[in-house]
Amino acid sequence: MQIEGSRGRGHVLLVAGDAAVRRGVVQVAPSANLAALGVVPAAGLLNSEVPSDTTYLDGVRDPNTVLMRLRMAAATPGPLLVHLSGRLTVDRRAHRLHLALAGTTNASVRWTALPWEWLAVELRGRPAGSTTVLLDLVADKAAWPPLQEHGGPPVTPGAEVYGVIRPPGSAGGGNTVSSYTRHWIDQLHSNPNRPDRLRLHTLAAAAAALPAGSLVLPSARELGGHRAPPGRAPAAGTPAGAPAAGFPVPVDDPSPAAGPPVPARDPRARIHALATSGRHAEAADLARAWEQHVLRTCGFTSGEALEWLEIRADLARMADDFPAATRLWTTAVRTRLARQPADAPEVRAAATGALYCWTRLEDPDTAAGAGLELLDLLESLPDPDPGHLRLVRRRMELLNRSPSRSRTGS
Repeated sequence: MQIEGSRGRGHVLLVAGDAAVRRGVVQVAPSANLAALGVVPAAGLLNSEVPSDTTYLDGVRDPNTVLMRLRMAAATPGPLLVHLSGRLTVDRRAHRLHLALAGTTNASVRWTALPWEWLAVELRGRPAGSTTVLLDLVADKAAWPPLQEHGGPPVTPGAEVYGVIRPPGSAGGGNTVSSYTRHWIDQLHSNPNRPDRLRLHTLAAAAAALPAGSLVLPSARELGGHRAPPGRAPAAGTPAGAPAAGFPVPVDDPSPAAGPPVPARDPRARIHALATSGRHAEAADLARAWEQHVLRTCGFTSGEALEWLEIRADLARMADDFPAATRLWTTAVRTRLARQPADAPEVRAAATGALYCWTRLEDPDTAAGAGLELLDLLESLPDPDPGHLRLVRRRMELLNRSPSRSRTGS
């Protein structure tokens, strides 16, 4: 969120906690995440052009050092971004949530880790809409059950919170930038108009291939306008009736699109409205995000996943992106053939969609390459439509005679 007319300086506080390692496999490398974010201009991280300072905390062992830096950052009058990366754990006695710091062990959590409640206390007095907390975390075995029970860590309602918390035992990424942070930075670089953080977060979470069960903040309930839990006030910028962005639950509807709250959990109506109004990029982004959610929750071989593949294919058609539409419809045909009879109506419908989009391809090389696979698929169907076969064969003959393909040796 850009803070228009902010006086004073802004601040970026990047905190790398302890690495999350399980059975010798690094699940999150906080130092790598901090280094990657450190090369991004502060103006991009803050989405503001106000003068700003950046503080890097990597390898810190004393929680009071982090507290001092957090307190100084919270005192800035301008926009503030706090990034936390590392491992979440709980202390044995009080079972309070902590961010493990360098050297934190199960027995030393109370003295060597940062109590999570300190974050809320220090940020509580910040002006509404001026604070963003960005998280890329892994929970250990002790922290994961309470996080699941409560839907995630509590954060002051005045902060906008975005990020992911992966469960213990999830696949590691080695000593490299984690997928969520990497895609968040990639989206920031690839969008010259500096999209808002909700859109950055949604696209990054969708592309990150998160493990099943990961907590994604904010959730669909927050984006979809569900009522806030008792005792929580909506954060600045949250649609009316939606809970604070600091109350995470597993993702349901990772909508990047601006607009009024969507009461339905399934976003198809919203996607169709976006596409028919010409907002094709937003429709495609929302469909990709929801497809990733379906893949994580239902599996790659589920019927729901196939339905969203076909929805994306039709969105590409509506946007006149016929190369993508042809590719997606062809993939849908092959996927359906692997699990349904070849004469099933859904198979034939997908084949018809692929054929139509293929006929709209203008580049000879692209059309010829896609045509070979399409012809093979049509010929594999029982009682194929002879008109369709004639159309593809005739066009393939013309494409192979085209001067441009002759010059390339095709």
